[in-house]
Amino acid sequence: MRSIVLKIIGMHCGGCAATMTALLEREPGVKSVAVTFESGEAHVLFDPAQVDERRLIEVVRQPGYQAVVQSTA
Repeated sequence: MRSIVLKIIGMHCGGCAATMTALLEREPGVKSVAVTFESGEAHVLFDPAQVDERRLIEVVRQPGYQAVVQSTA
């Protein structure tokens, strides 16, 4: 398992965070997601054998947000 923190640019409310959570949770290999509107961050725990960082960033970008990797572990 790996974890990543994504800085999400473009969220305007808690509903945006809920949308990001739902989209990331649907991705195969994602085990847990915590998105916080106030910090603009998504903490994602995932299986790198099933999904990679590029794909997670693509998921964030699909509805029009931007994502930047802040940290990985």
